[in-house]
Amino acid sequence: MNHTIQNETMSITVADHGAELISIFDQKNSREVLWQADPAFWARHSPILFPQVGMSYGGYYTHQGIRYPMGQHGFARDCDFTLVQQTENTIVHRLTDSEETRKKYPFSFELTVTHTLCGREISVGWHVVNRGTDTMYFTIGAHPAFRVPVLPDTKQSDYSLQFRTDSLQYYLLDTDSGTANVKIQYDMPVSDGSCPIAADMFDKDALVFDNQIDWAGIAMPDGTPYLSVSCEGFPNFGIWSKPNAPFVCLEPWDGRCDNTGYAGELSEKPGILSLAPQEQYDKAYQITIH
Repeated sequence: MNHTIQNETMSITVADHGAELISIFDQKNSREVLWQADPAFWARHSPILFPQVGMSYGGYYTHQGIRYPMGQHGFARDCDFTLVQQTENTIVHRLTDSEETRKKYPFSFELTVTHTLCGREISVGWHVVNRGTDTMYFTIGAHPAFRVPVLPDTKQSDYSLQFRTDSLQYYLLDTDSGTANVKIQYDMPVSDGSCPIAADMFDKDALVFDNQIDWAGIAMPDGTPYLSVSCEGFPNFGIWSKPNAPFVCLEPWDGRCDNTGYAGELSEKPGILSLAPQEQYDKAYQITIH
């Protein structure tokens, strides 16, 4: 089931499946902003990545000496959440562990996702509780895809990425394992806070940034702002599209995929988050439509 809230200029829709934001409709400009999951390119809109962002090296992680298989981006995006509250400006969903999730992830958890609409800003908040008796380890991230191009008679390369710095470096993914090849770092061609979306930018999959981005935006062909993502306190960030696909993902992450070749314990993975029994985690990012 889907749930919609709206105000004078915006509406958003969130699905029970995956607690996924599936529409950001800009009523002021009469256009859909969020990618509409055309399976010819990518059949998702804005999945939540939990309890893992990206890939584990080898397709599994190790916890207390036991290997657990885990697909890319974890399993929350493919689960049905329970709607626990809907108000005039909020939609709240919750997922708890099950016999099925514990086969892949041996922790007892509660994940609450809150979407809030205020003016032309959407806040997406995550609340994680360790309901078990052992320390819980996880990473969590966002994956919103935005329509680019969005204006008639324009192409994606007419648009640009916007940042609050001119110095950015990124890693690419190892094509065999889908993990971060940290042996080579590339410079992002940013000038005056702007980087054109080159036609070949995503030919080698996602661009992975560590400890550099807490705000990123997309500008229209004339340079005016289209949208932005604010993610203060997020150590990792991804930018991705499929070659020739009419969308761009701006992805705040708290933790990310393994480095290529990582074979250690989950608890020792760089950037891993941990919660003691009954401890709680809260974080949020914001999408602003300009």
